[in-house]
Amino acid sequence: MKPERYARLLSLLLLACLLLAACQRKRPRKPDPARGSVTGTVLCSDTGKPARFATITLVALPRPGETESSPDSIEQGTTGLDGQFDLEAIRPGDYYAYATLDGYLAPETSVDFERAKAAGEEHAQLLDTIAQWQPHLVQVHVRAQRASTVSLVIDRAATIRGAVAYDDGSPAIGMHFRLLRKNGKGEWHNVGLRLFGDWSINAVTDDHGQYSLTGLPAGDYIVCALLPVGDEATATPICSGNTTRPAKATPVKLSAGEVLTGQDIVVPVTSLHTVSGNVSVAADGHPPTQAAVHLLYADDHKEARATSIDGDGAFEFEFVPEDSYILRVTGAADRPDAAPAESSGEQAPASQTVGPSILYADKELPIQVQGDLTTLSIQLLPKPSAQNQH
Repeated sequence: MKPERYARLLSLLLLACLLLAACQRKRPRKPDPARGSVTGTVLCSDTGKPARFATITLVALPRPGETESSPDSIEQGTTGLDGQFDLEAIRPGDYYAYATLDGYLAPETSVDFERAKAAGEEHAQLLDTIAQWQPHLVQVHVRAQRASTVSLVIDRAATIRGAVAYDDGSPAIGMHFRLLRKNGKGEWHNVGLRLFGDWSINAVTDDHGQYSLTGLPAGDYIVCALLPVGDEATATPICSGNTTRPAKATPVKLSAGEVLTGQDIVVPVTSLHTVSGNVSVAADGHPPTQAAVHLLYADDHKEARATSIDGDGAFEFEFVPEDSYILRVTGAADRPDAAPAESSGEQAPASQTVGPSILYADKELPIQVQGDLTTLSIQLLPKPSAQNQH
């Protein structure tokens, strides 16, 4: 599903404001005779005290015939010192209400989005997400000129705390995180949701390398610190147990509301290297107009990183941990609209001029990373002629 469609789905199922940070809490509105209001109280389950300055979210259930979310599908407000709230001028209809507060369970870290996406078409994903967050939802019916009352309780979340340091002892400042949780099938899935190139987990190490991952339900977790370069898809992970491979990390178990401390991670600076090189066509040495380069672990062929070649056929992976890998080039081709190469009057190779697409066979190159590898050369051969009939 395209990110734009998934973002719209989230706006229908509780999370757009929280995940995208694209809206602010609504200001109080004047009473409207065509609308109603929602009032209530939010309590903390662990203390029985008011949840002060908690965010209240109302999400409208899709109305018959509606296919798009309306501007007032989501309403938000804030509790006061007494834990009470009053949302005015709410459009009549049925809503789900829930509350969030730092340190307490939140949908963006509790819902398994990979499970929701696997549920099928968009409506099925919506139902699965609501089902997962159902224990924290209260349904409320809003009527014109009436005040609907709702009581909400928020549950204390678990927290993982620790420090990230480089192997010379200095604090690793500004590190991001990837968090994996084991699902009911014993499979590890990402916590949170990465949209538009952002980070799934909204946490970074402070100026002393300290971190705190909160808002978590009970479960088994793997914590991975990510170097603060690039984005989550390309960042190098260093996971629990000081391994650069999540599959070999040491899991930690959280009980409901537990604060687990001492989960420290060391970044092996001296074991991170650069892998770079060039992709070209064997016949004449010109770079293909497009190609993807994948860095795979040699033992299980799982992808560690991926990138695309630039206009000169060059590629680069930074901060690659020492290990055995396979470089795989896929999707290499010369597009029919490729411009001729600029040169000192020399004619460009036929594969670079306007004409039929030329596809190249995938290529693999085993490598052993124990230091920087910066002169790798991968030469490609055309696919069989039958596959080049385009």
